[in-house]
Amino acid sequence: MAKKISDRHKQVLKVVQKHNDEYGYAPSYRDICEETEITSTSMVNYYLKQLEEVGYIQREENISRTLSVTEKAKRKYHQLLGITEDFINDMVRSLSVPMVGEIVASEPVPVPAGDIGLQDYENSVDLAASLIPRNADNENLFALEVKGDSMIDAMVNDGDIVIMKPSQEVKNGEMVAVRINEDETTLKYFFKEDDRVRLQPANPTMDPIFVEKSTPIEIQGKVVLVLRQI
Repeated sequence: MAKKISDRHKQVLKVVQKHNDEYGYAPSYRDICEETEITSTSMVNYYLKQLEEVGYIQREENISRTLSVTEKAKRKYHQLLGITEDFINDMVRSLSVPMVGEIVASEPVPVPAGDIGLQDYENSVDLAASLIPRNADNENLFALEVKGDSMIDAMVNDGDIVIMKPSQEVKNGEMVAVRINEDETTLKYFFKEDDRVRLQPANPTMDPIFVEKSTPIEIQGKVVLVLRQI
């Protein structure tokens, strides 16, 4: 395939970048179909394979929601993708995020020493600033090490590091760190229902946690990036 891509390829590239910016994870094939008017997921896969061949996207084989636009594509198509010159400069700028403790991805457990409330700024995680979504506040980010396997289908495994954005406001479907009853904490997908909150694991062997309206609950932050530990 020639390195000059078609308008359709550019549409797909733009959707991938936009979705990662807004939600912190890649679009599904159906999301791409809806936003580009491509008629089938097989055609989406066809375009993605060609974009991968020329080095404009990268993904983990056979794992969904791992699409990302490469630095090569961002530099070449930064105007198309809505990327500013400042963002291009961020590609070579490093960011130091304080590691403040652990977060349990299992049943809620009592907050251990070294968890979110006991911040230890002696440790930090260094990463490229361009990895962080543009709508995140880089000044207040913090990192947590994941303990447990309730979010494995979201590609968050035991020992991985999640980069968190402090926030008490969250949309349904976002992955958040939640404190329950003032002394228990967990990492889950958040869903606000009529008279309760559902904390949904991403593990088919685990049941959701339902928190009644009368139970104290505090959103401590939402995930903006997952750093896989191999």
